[in-house]
Amino acid sequence: MAGSSACACNHWLVSTVRVIHFTDPACPYAYSAAPAMAVLRWRYGSQLDWRIVTIGLTEDPQRYIDAGYTPTRSVHGNLSRFARHGMPFLYEPRARLIASSRACRAILATRLLDPAREHEVLRALQFGWFTTTLLLDQDEDIAQALQRVEGLDVAAIIAVIDDERTLAAYERDKAETRTAAGGATDFQGKARQTDGPVRYSAPSLVFESEAGQRLEAGGFQSIEAYDVLIANLDRTLARQPPPDQAIEALRSFPEGLVTQELAAIMAHNNELPDRTGAQAALIELLGEGAVRREALGDDALWQLA
Repeated sequence: MAGSSACACNHWLVSTVRVIHFTDPACPYAYSAAPAMAVLRWRYGSQLDWRIVTIGLTEDPQRYIDAGYTPTRSVHGNLSRFARHGMPFLYEPRARLIASSRACRAILATRLLDPAREHEVLRALQFGWFTTTLLLDQDEDIAQALQRVEGLDVAAIIAVIDDERTLAAYERDKAETRTAAGGATDFQGKARQTDGPVRYSAPSLVFESEAGQRLEAGGFQSIEAYDVLIANLDRTLARQPPPDQAIEALRSFPEGLVTQELAAIMAHNNELPDRTGAQAALIELLGEGAVRREALGDDALWQLA
């Protein structure tokens, strides 16, 4: 399952629906959608064949500086607009504003050298962006963020960020992203036009069936939106119910889950997640020594011990 997470939901054998995931590690909307993405990975497993397309939001932070953004203003935005979605944040301003292009190219470098780890690298960069003050336009800080991806040859990834193959792949991703004009994402007011052609915003998901039918969920959407598109696209898929126990979900996500992701996975039929209940279950597992807890911003990443 190229570009997929390490989710071990492998009891289905054939990927049926392709998912094009337009995203950028610097986008707080994309980061805030992680619980819904975790539900999709749990619910449909390897029946969804994910392909990441990096947007390349910024080559240079000057556009944000000119618009009046500051590191402090960015932190206030995370607190007022995105904390409600439950993902971890560090409420400490960076030393300066940063562009996302180099972090995007680290994802493309991973696609070149170790494509099965692409999702894990995206996730590590998102955690680096929103739960640390790392300057992720600098190679040494990108390397530090990627240290959490177990078994990844970080030095090799960094070494090819400027490789002509990486640069060419990045330009292809940017070009593909900027084809949203006139489509469903544009119609719904979810597309953006910031540097030329109308582009997909993050996180946009495009679902494609083997029969060639294509449905878009542009920009930030709820799990209900994703689920209804899949239901209309292919009802031959097996739809796994939520786990009975928190530890079952953690077994399927060896790279770990944050509290809100686990709560979303355990919610029945797209109901609102019970974050308090999920956290209580995790505390019990921690007390038993069954899981380990890594502090992450104002929350934690939970993994099997």
